[in-house]
Amino acid sequence: MMKRTHYCERPRESDIGNTVTVSGWVANWRDHGGLVFIDLRDRTGIVQVVFNPEDSAELHERAGRLRSESCITVSGVVSKRPDGMQNPAIPTGMVEIKAGELLVHNESAPPPFDVDNPGEVSLETRLSYRFIDLRRPEIFRIFHMRHRILQTFRRFFDEKGFIEVETPFLTKSTPEGARDFLVPGRLTPGSFYALPQSPQLFKQILMVGGLDKYFQIVKCFRDEDVRASRQPEFTQLDIEMSFVDENDIMDIMEKAMSLVFELAPEKKLSLPLPRLTYGDAMERYGTDAPDLRFSMEIGDISDIAAGCGFRVFKNAVEGGGCVRGICVPGGAAMSRGEIDGFIEWVKQFDLPGLAWFKVEDDGPAGGVAKFFSEGEFNSIAERFNAKPGSLLLFAADMRHKTDRALAPLRLHVAEKMDMIPSDKFELCWVVDAPAFERAEDGRLTFPHHPFTAPYEEDIGLLEERPTEARTKSYDLVLNGVELGGGSVRISDPEVQMQVFRILGYTQDEIEDRFGFLMRALNHGAPPHAGIALGLDRVVSKLLGIDDIRETIAFPKTQRGICMLTGAPTRVEEKQLKELGIATSGQ
Repeated sequence: MMKRTHYCERPRESDIGNTVTVSGWVANWRDHGGLVFIDLRDRTGIVQVVFNPEDSAELHERAGRLRSESCITVSGVVSKRPDGMQNPAIPTGMVEIKAGELLVHNESAPPPFDVDNPGEVSLETRLSYRFIDLRRPEIFRIFHMRHRILQTFRRFFDEKGFIEVETPFLTKSTPEGARDFLVPGRLTPGSFYALPQSPQLFKQILMVGGLDKYFQIVKCFRDEDVRASRQPEFTQLDIEMSFVDENDIMDIMEKAMSLVFELAPEKKLSLPLPRLTYGDAMERYGTDAPDLRFSMEIGDISDIAAGCGFRVFKNAVEGGGCVRGICVPGGAAMSRGEIDGFIEWVKQFDLPGLAWFKVEDDGPAGGVAKFFSEGEFNSIAERFNAKPGSLLLFAADMRHKTDRALAPLRLHVAEKMDMIPSDKFELCWVVDAPAFERAEDGRLTFPHHPFTAPYEEDIGLLEERPTEARTKSYDLVLNGVELGGGSVRISDPEVQMQVFRILGYTQDEIEDRFGFLMRALNHGAPPHAGIALGLDRVVSKLLGIDDIRETIAFPKTQRGICMLTGAPTRVEEKQLKELGIATSGQ
């Protein structure tokens, strides 16, 4: 068997006269005046191979039968391309290989799409034939960048004295904010493992065990609806440190991210990163993952609305709600139809609609402008710094509903107005999230997880005003997307028990779900903190890719299906019986 000596993109003018052997897939085939030309492609690029019947009629005849995506190896002499046939647009464009030997490893069936020009082929088709899709040069560039990012993180944390430790995949179901994937245990009928949503409790126990600097690049699993930025299985950079505070974690994470950003020189990262409190982010942007690439912040006019002549606004405030909105510079040029489009758009967020008016040289116009006095209008315009030519859009409802609608509306309008610079990267920390928040049914839940430490001065708020207690938490946000988050952990067993009780767990439930953690905390737990970073999101954002599925070798569809293998699938009845499981169809 001929052995490869060069990748396809490597032959250069300095190799002219040398014999090389290249392997790959037939990207293109053409016959020009009796000469057969083949563009041979591997993961690095392409090189042109020439088969001349005057050199070998048999070789020329075999080359003439080759078709796209057949896998071959070719050996031959590197030669300069004739004048007029050179291609300076590719690294090998000045040379070609005059074939002397040809080995066909495997012929290919007609591919379902053109690798080099896939056109409008659906993502489902590409994923069904992922082995073809992966040959595309742009896909290789994604995975090459992913490799470099992961290796950069590994080298950085190794040099900083961290130890990479693997944690179990078959573990215990504990509440961490999403549904678990459950795995039945054959040897323990009726019992289930859970695939980890994160290694959270294991890495805390590693800290109790004295491994004071841990990191891991690990698969995590969450049984939740799939979106462009979410997959049921994803890769996470996980770190934990002992005897540190939140500033230490943010500092080391910033240093690591600055090295990763150096892999894309056009994307500059200025340190230290800005920090916004959770409360400030929610007040100004309506979300804890704000996009800072443009302004158009959310403003609150509840105090003005309470006394205005517009009954919808007054009723909202009197009912315990608020009136919040955005000012769109240049928005006054929009047509009534465009504004009505925004009103319809927010209804998907359970908001009945929007109120609006335009700011003109002589005052407010259109929409609800007639309900405001001159003084009220001036106060509103001053609060939003609204200049003539602006459009003001308002939502009046309970605070959580206005935020849920205005945060995405802000982005939607900015995209329509072309206000978001695509080449700009704005990283920030969002810190001090509340220890608890109210679910829509009134129950207390947690923004991060129940192991997040509150500020010492806020511990007294936990019982009486739990949603006002702040935590030592920090989320890393890039252009409106949360890349990851972390916190100082609760290391005091009494505080941890208090948090569990506030969440409504009984003593038996605490022992059943978290007994192993409580035993660890009662045996000399050090102060510790950590963070987890979604690597799929880091890769996609650094490469400017909207859909993280492009950065994962074998991703799932929005229905959670692997198009390549067909998983999940039904299993044999015998397997179910061994596990003691009966399906609903039985």
